[in-house]
Amino acid sequence: MEWIDAATAAERLGVKPATLYAYVSRGVLKRRHGDDRRSLFDAAEIEQLARRGRPRNQPPELVIESGITALGLDRPYYRGLDALDLATTTDFETVAEWLWTGDPEVFTLAPEHGSAPEHGSAPEHGSGSAHGSGSARGRMHGWMRDPDTSQAAVAAQRGLPEGLLPLDRLQVITTVLGATDSLRYQLDPASVAANGRRLISGLVDSLPALHPGGVDSLPALHPGGVDSLPALHAGGVDSPSARNAPGGESIAERLWSRLSPRAASPPLLAALRAALVLLADHELAASTLAARVAASARADPYAVVLTGLGVLGGPLHGGACYAAERLLTEVNEPGQATRVIAERVRRGERIPGFGHSVYKNGDARGSLLLDLVQEAAPDHERVAVARAVLAEVRRRRLPERNVDFALAALVGVAGMVPGSGEAIFAVARTAGWLAHAMEEYAKGSLLRLRASYVGPLIR
Repeated sequence: MEWIDAATAAERLGVKPATLYAYVSRGVLKRRHGDDRRSLFDAAEIEQLARRGRPRNQPPELVIESGITALGLDRPYYRGLDALDLATTTDFETVAEWLWTGDPEVFTLAPEHGSAPEHGSAPEHGSGSAHGSGSARGRMHGWMRDPDTSQAAVAAQRGLPEGLLPLDRLQVITTVLGATDSLRYQLDPASVAANGRRLISGLVDSLPALHPGGVDSLPALHPGGVDSLPALHAGGVDSPSARNAPGGESIAERLWSRLSPRAASPPLLAALRAALVLLADHELAASTLAARVAASARADPYAVVLTGLGVLGGPLHGGACYAAERLLTEVNEPGQATRVIAERVRRGERIPGFGHSVYKNGDARGSLLLDLVQEAAPDHERVAVARAVLAEVRRRRLPERNVDFALAALVGVAGMVPGSGEAIFAVARTAGWLAHAMEEYAKGSLLRLRASYVGPLIR
């Protein structure tokens, strides 16, 4: 059997590489990965398709050329770099800069991040460690806390209902931050990146603070899961905790203090950093497509992110994180996993946190993040519950766990407030939405999808 690379396969078919990968996602073509992780195609299958002509009877699919993220067999690659490698070696702020610029120099701007990786290779383990403070990068790139940025957004949350999920607050915050930024209509790459730093920092810093401290040994993690914290996040922006400036300078540290009332252990904070990196982008996910359409109409970066947030909360997208959280809170102790899963199967419900439309054989992002959570708190009862649920799902030969399940496990172990998984997802994906927006701004043309009319005959 002869295997050929993507460029050769696309040339033989007379299509663009984006169309070739669309054939893969639609099941028209199969591919495998070589030792160097490149996509390889069966030459005989390519020739057969070339003779047969363009696939028919397939649903129409919008293909957008992009240089940001490629989806591999079980993981994404950000501008050629393995997202899993980045998650364990690099902080979120650096990855956001990489998505926005594609400039290897972003890996060298802070001393603790070592040398820049060659194009297509990840930083060496330990260079840009996820365990570092990230403070040097924050000062260098404008990621530092700015009280003036979030003041109006904090005030706008007064009077919001108690118990409001973080994602709902993030939509309010985005609207206010955009309304107070007089430079939001400058759409050149440097201005959009500056808006991105301001927006992501504002999203985090405008949430009510739950813990004013930084990182410590966390001797006793909250055992009760997210449901044992019904009122903490609803304390309001006027409460003393909301007025405290939480310790820590990195986005991960500041976000932790907004989602959990407990100080973070270094391993759990590293897991949160990894989650932010792993969720930063995922090619043309539903929210990203919506964000790109908004950007193609020259909507400003805040409007682009607001569009993405609106789609993200759907239960088939980022809302799946919240559903996975609810699943784990239904299981009070490991022995209940069998009953809870059996009841959902009997009702014909899907098991949230399992299965993926792209990664049919398992989501490596979920595997890595779950491993980090288990290593950070191996004896925690929420870890035991997650293991029991995972074992029961596997016993029933149901689809493998995905990143939503791992994120829900992190939320439970950290004692974060309900809906924290969605908030982590939203803050992370903001970086990706803005990277895609930059591509649309550069194109300068409107994305115009067409409908296949199936209504009554036109008279």
